Amino acid sequence: MRKVTIIGAGNVGATIAYTLAVEGVANEIVIIDIKKEKAEGEAIDIGQGGLFFREDVRIVSGDYEDAVDSDIVVITSGMARKPGMTRLDLAQTNVNILCSIAPQITKYAPDAIYLIVSNPVDVMTYVFHKITNIPESRIIGSGNSLDTARLRYWLASRFNISQQNVHAYVFGEHGDSSFVPWSQAAICTTMVEDYYKALEGKEIDKTAAEEYVRKSGAEVIKRKGATFYAVACAAVHMCKVIFSGVDTALSVSVMMHGEYGVEDVCLSTISIVGEEGIRAQIPAKLTEEETAKLHHSAECLKNVINQITYQ
Repeated sequence: MRKVTIIGAGNVGATIAYTLAVEGVANEIVIIDIKKEKAEGEAIDIGQGGLFFREDVRIVSGDYEDAVDSDIVVITSGMARKPGMTRLDLAQTNVNILCSIAPQITKYAPDAIYLIVSNPVDVMTYVFHKITNIPESRIIGSGNSLDTARLRYWLASRFNISQQNVHAYVFGEHGDSSFVPWSQAAICTTMVEDYYKALEGKEIDKTAAEEYVRKSGAEVIKRKGATFYAVACAAVHMCKVIFSGVDTALSVSVMMHGEYGVEDVCLSTISIVGEEGIRAQIPAKLTEEETAKLHHSAECLKNVINQITYQ
């Protein structure tokens, strides 16, 4: 059995549940939400499509005790940032929600791998570390997995090449201080800059690429009111990686312990994720400028963390 519990039945949580079911990633899915009827409605709606799934899936709504024996718990609970709300306001509001959820879910699923998706994801991942006894290897923030997908989408579109041939990552905060370590970016085995010069005879517009990554979420929200498909795909991919047992390099948010000179903060670099969660961080050979950007990103996150309460 592959059991996933999803906390939060909003757009993101429901889309994750739907995708897990349709693709047969999990064969038991539990949706938990303070709005019990909403969770029940999502479970029924998805379950009624079961005839067309790849395999049989049991999908139900429930309470925290129904999360017993979960392999993975995905936390999506929280509110979206509203007009006039500062980044700090959002962080404190969603941290308060996380603090109310964490002791209840970890009581019933102490051995699960926890995937934190709620925003601000790096802050939420950090707080989850501090308020629970879950081992660090089993706490993963979705971090810049989505940003990395957006970057590869942009590069693949420019090069008219499959995204599978693009090897580039977004590091740091899932937010304004994120950055692309271009020294590590390649198309197949050729550095992105060299590949672009060979095709176009000019320098690639790195600023445009990074601006796209940072602002595309807001552009989607402006057009349709919310983003949930792509982040759900990222979360489901992480579940696939965990269940497959095949180690995979992902740009996810993890606790730092001196890597790159950064510690006591959660942010994204390259980590190896497998069936036991985080196996290791892979040290990238960043330039001095890139290392400075990572330090800046860490300081931006610490500034928020130092202003919130979570005890």
